[in-house]
Amino acid sequence: MQAFTFWKTITMDQANLLESLVALLDEHGIQYCVIGGQAVNAYVEPLVSLDLDLVVAFRQLDQAMELLNQHFVVEQFPHSLNVSLSGSDLRVQIQTDERYAGFVERASRREILGLELPVAELKDILQGKIWAAGDPQRRGSKRQKDLADIARILEKYPELRVQVPKEIRAHLVGDSTND
Repeated sequence: MQAFTFWKTITMDQANLLESLVALLDEHGIQYCVIGGQAVNAYVEPLVSLDLDLVVAFRQLDQAMELLNQHFVVEQFPHSLNVSLSGSDLRVQIQTDERYAGFVERASRREILGLELPVAELKDILQGKIWAAGDPQRRGSKRQKDLADIARILEKYPELRVQVPKEIRAHLVGDSTND
């Protein structure tokens, strides 16, 4: 089974949310990139998740919100938009936190579970995971997943360890050099 078919099966995306969302953004020239766990998957051994995290070019955010509201169910939160569609368990979250503003410009196309999509640069992905892991308002289970994603990145790219704050490194299993 191809990776994309497997992911579609796991997310029960019978409504083709992923394809529809990507096509809509591409058709209207909305610049975006994948961040979060799926972006980590583009650089290291992939893990399956129901989540897809994106960031849209901030200058196009209002246009993107208008388009998304016309085609999908959109819930707005203080720093994100959740996009869904009946018939899909895929959970799409679009980050609206301004700290992510530069990610889109530095993104490049990479393969994620059988699809070629714009993906944030690895250093940006790691920074996003550091922000998420350090957010005390984030659910504990989500912060644990963020720590696991940081560990996955550092296992393959140990030179990025210097980017991770000591407080975060102290929580990583197997990081015996928590100086």
